[in-house]
Amino acid sequence: MSDADARARRLWIRDPLAILADGAGGGIVVAGSRIVERVAAGARPASPVDETFDASRHVVIPGLVNTHHHAFQTLTRAHPIAINKPLFPWLKALYTIWSRITPEAFRLATRVAYTELLLSGCTTAGDHHYLFPKGLEQSVDIQVEEAKSLGIRAAITRGSMSLSNRDGGLPPETLTQDDDTILSDCERVLNLFHDPAPGAMVQIGLAPCSPFAVTKRLMRESAALAARHGSRLHTHLGETLDEDQFCLSMFGCRPVDYLEEVGWMSDRVWLAHGIHFNDAEVARLGKAGVGVCHCPTSNMTLASGHCRTCELEAAGSPVGLGVDGSASNDSSNLMEGVRHALMLNRLTYGAETVTHLDALRWATEGSAACLGRSDIGRIEPGREADLALFTLDELRFSGAHDPLAALVLCGATRADRVMVAGHWRVIDGQPLGIDTGRLREDHSRLATELFGVG
Repeated sequence: MSDADARARRLWIRDPLAILADGAGGGIVVAGSRIVERVAAGARPASPVDETFDASRHVVIPGLVNTHHHAFQTLTRAHPIAINKPLFPWLKALYTIWSRITPEAFRLATRVAYTELLLSGCTTAGDHHYLFPKGLEQSVDIQVEEAKSLGIRAAITRGSMSLSNRDGGLPPETLTQDDDTILSDCERVLNLFHDPAPGAMVQIGLAPCSPFAVTKRLMRESAALAARHGSRLHTHLGETLDEDQFCLSMFGCRPVDYLEEVGWMSDRVWLAHGIHFNDAEVARLGKAGVGVCHCPTSNMTLASGHCRTCELEAAGSPVGLGVDGSASNDSSNLMEGVRHALMLNRLTYGAETVTHLDALRWATEGSAACLGRSDIGRIEPGREADLALFTLDELRFSGAHDPLAALVLCGATRADRVMVAGHWRVIDGQPLGIDTGRLREDHSRLATELFGVG
């Protein structure tokens, strides 16, 4: 325990209904931003506490960690031009309107996404923003401001698209930037915001969007820049069979070969989706320690396929969870994503192979590993006090016998309390400092004005 933790006020979260931690039946003690003690069932803390919270109605789990999202897409949920389409037609349809986004709309979109995540028990919000039309150059700055205001931990990746449809890529030129502009801004936001230290509230990664939206030069130089700053790398890969065909026609190789060619086969890399890998590619990714963010809800919505979660983990790849964009998921609820991960992977691997504990582990420890963080994702002394507390008071839980299993199997969607770095950020199911009614009205108004049909 650090001197600061020793001097901090000690909070005993006492006697939970259930807790996802060994030897903590009597709860945990939080001091400062960290967990400092696990209390055995029937025992008391080893040292005096200043405050006690009665958790006898609550199921306590580590704060969920979201490793892939596109917050701006909350403005185009269930949009008529894009629903009922697979990925490439879906993207091409929405590219035609996404250039209309304004800084004000982007700020509200981010606030909505972060708030939704918090309410679902998520304490670390990953986001991959890759749209930089004219006027939206300060997107990363806005997201950092919103994360700090809300008190959520943030893993923000500075995305990019530089290969427009004029050059053989997928996005229109209005949504792309040239490589030099992108790399310059990447260095700017790394210098301004990236905190590599344990307990960091904001970390920045670099995230060229996908093979069909960036140049090889940008991939290589992003990797070099991230290495100099001690940050991580993220991109979409292996999401659809169309992507395989694009890579073969554009680069003469499959996506994993392309990843290796540009210097991204590293344990500092995590990929979004990772569906269409063959056995040899799974083994190569695992050997390199490349992480994969499973996005079950989005993958089902767009009918993209099944992520090979179990094979990837067995090969050595960390596997985490992400909600993905709110226009391919139409929600930013990671607890809902945990349930979808369980159901989809049981359908793939069998009921005996994937349990509710696996799905929760992917959303906590697995996601933390994708982000390269050993200070979050588990309830144990020394880790950050990032916690999600759920009640089982709704009718849907009546008759449930295993509280942890009930969270997933009975469909919990909203946390009663959420703590980030030792501070309560959600109390009685409400985010502190946010008028959700006003936020919804303002966000809906801009969504209609900018992207409405007719």
